[in-house]
Amino acid sequence: MDRTLRRLATALVVGAMAPLFDSTIVSVALHGLARDLDAPVATIQWVSTAYLLAVGVVVPVAGWLQHRVGGRRLWMAALVVFGLGSVLCSLAWDAPSLIAFRVVQGLGTGVMLPLLTTLLMQEAGGRDLGRLMGVVSLPTALGPVLGPVVGGLVLGAAGWRWLFWINVPFVVAGLVLAAMLLPADGRTSRPTLDVVGLLLLSPGVVGVLLGLSGAAEPGGFARTAVWAPLAAGGALLAAFVAWATRRRGAALVDVHVLRHRPLAASASLLFLTGASLYGAMLLLPLSFQELRGLDALGAGLLLVPQGVGALASRTLAGRLNDRFGPRPVALAGFAVLGLATLPFVWTGPGTPAGWLVPVLLVRGVGLGAVTIPLMAVGFVGLAREEVPHASIVTRIAMQVGGAVGVAVLAVVLQHALGGAAPVEAFHHSFAWAVGFTAVSLALSLLLPGRPRPAAPEPGRAQLEEVGA
Repeated sequence: MDRTLRRLATALVVGAMAPLFDSTIVSVALHGLARDLDAPVATIQWVSTAYLLAVGVVVPVAGWLQHRVGGRRLWMAALVVFGLGSVLCSLAWDAPSLIAFRVVQGLGTGVMLPLLTTLLMQEAGGRDLGRLMGVVSLPTALGPVLGPVVGGLVLGAAGWRWLFWINVPFVVAGLVLAAMLLPADGRTSRPTLDVVGLLLLSPGVVGVLLGLSGAAEPGGFARTAVWAPLAAGGALLAAFVAWATRRRGAALVDVHVLRHRPLAASASLLFLTGASLYGAMLLLPLSFQELRGLDALGAGLLLVPQGVGALASRTLAGRLNDRFGPRPVALAGFAVLGLATLPFVWTGPGTPAGWLVPVLLVRGVGLGAVTIPLMAVGFVGLAREEVPHASIVTRIAMQVGGAVGVAVLAVVLQHALGGAAPVEAFHHSFAWAVGFTAVSLALSLLLPGRPRPAAPEPGRAQLEEVGA
């Protein structure tokens, strides 16, 4: 990776650390927030749900905003919005004000997540994509694992307001580095906003996420509050696809990029990876607390080896991806992930923690290994102007996949608890998590194999081709 690309990656990753850790850090504080703000847990759950929905609203517009504003200016503006939302959250006086300020945070995050990938991929031009994603995936890999630990430590040492103040140094550092290291914006275009597409896609994503977020409550998918927004969101997404197919490049998101097989395979697998990662991240800490009697901080600390494994495997996975292609790396990663999840189908309260630590370490290695090729492969062979559309597609796929995984496994666990002892219920739920991984392993065969260099089309800024 050359110096310019390394500097750009450093500036963007530092700025992205806060929003990528924020959602998981806050998740451990919900019960404390309910107590301190004198609000029912059902209301406080909207602290997380409103943030998630705000992200879903803005992600589809990130590509259009980049064309209108410029990548550097948009990145810095999104950082400011997120930082402002963090400060306001720390000053919230009741539950409704905190929920409203979390929406402000989510608006900044929803722009930053796809823009991070877009700016790096456009600058890379097909060079060292695996190693580049090894850098970019650092906060993505560690956020779900270390976030609860950091949140628990902050809550123990200070109070919930400091959960938001710790974002401020990252925001300030991100702004300084962006001003110093991000290239100045060139001439921006003035594309017309696809208003119809916006009115279909953003509410569609929000409807799906809203429905899935309520599936963990008693009644599961049978509740009107779950299936109604899911059905409405699905219908809006289908209508958007029909609309965008006719509009091609004039659509808010050009769905024709999915004709590119590596991107289609990447999006499908990122959906399943999101389900596997976030679904299992629901089960693991819950099982540690319910079956082993640990508190939230203790459960978070037990997950640290998984984060260490993910951190350790990123660089090697990136190098192997660049050398051998994404297919063998993803196959190996999903195989390791599945085998390291399988023991939880049998573990119980008496299983020594010393035995779980190496299993979680190996599971983290698998997670780190699969993240790199899946994030990189979707952009190989795309023209520069197609990259923003691919960034939005992959981000929505992983976000919705994560929500699906959490919802499905929560319903499976809830149903199993109704007819079995807690140990057997968790065993049954972990078997479903292994099933998600097995499907991902099979779909990895659709990824491209060994890379081969190809000349770009004349007059077209294109990423290098990867052969099937």
